[in-house]
Amino acid sequence: MTRGTSSGIVLDLDNPPGDPGLFGPHAVCWRVHADFPAMLAGGVSALLLQALHPLALAGVWDHSSFRIDMQGRLGRTAQFIAGTTYGCRADAERLIARVRQIHAGIQGIAPDGRPYRADDPHLLTWVHVAEVSSFMAAYLRHVNPSLSAAEQDQYYAETAHIAAALGAIAIPRSRQEVAGYIERMRPELIADARAHDVAQRLLNLSSGHLAALPAIRILTAAGTQLLPPWASAMLGLDTARLRWRALGMPAVAGMLRWSLTNSAAQRARRRMAQT
Repeated sequence: MTRGTSSGIVLDLDNPPGDPGLFGPHAVCWRVHADFPAMLAGGVSALLLQALHPLALAGVWDHSSFRIDMQGRLGRTAQFIAGTTYGCRADAERLIARVRQIHAGIQGIAPDGRPYRADDPHLLTWVHVAEVSSFMAAYLRHVNPSLSAAEQDQYYAETAHIAAALGAIAIPRSRQEVAGYIERMRPELIADARAHDVAQRLLNLSSGHLAALPAIRILTAAGTQLLPPWASAMLGLDTARLRWRALGMPAVAGMLRWSLTNSAAQRARRRMAQT
């Protein structure tokens, strides 16, 4: 079975037999990225963190429809992560090349008058770190809080290869380096009107299925709980209300895990088992 992505690339997670892709089943990222509910919450946290950098936000604000299709944005990120983590090597490399091609055509002037480019290595590093630190925070909270420090460092070292392939530089490759990097970036972060708009849109995602709306609200609230306290404060989030709403995360996560029987991770493991 193949699956198309928004990049136009068709992923075949079932073939070729035995192809380990960029990482292989023993990689820590195969474990961290396998839990769909945690990755959804991590994706929300990542978008909120990314939105605090006005130049990183300007690129998607000016050149995409994410404001009216926030779920689509989350879905595209999920497709890229699934393809580069679990896809065969050829598909993963095609995805990376396609994203680089898209980034090369995105440039403009931010509201503060500064020029930006989507392929700016400095911005690419910020986007990457916001993502992987959020995914790790979600995994530790919702899947395995006992993941060792060495395994966490390995995760950051593994995923740094994707960031480097996309053009990022000076990429942190350990827990300590990630924490230090985020702290150094704080003076560049601003909770402007655009960042607040992103937060409100994320926290008020709609759904064509009313029955799914409570689960969506719980997942987005769980994502806010992964943010550093200073980021929540910058965005003016109602942390008490969101913390109460996020209490439903174990039930929602359990339901999603039960319903997923053919995930990217499962298909990749079956591919690796073929001889």
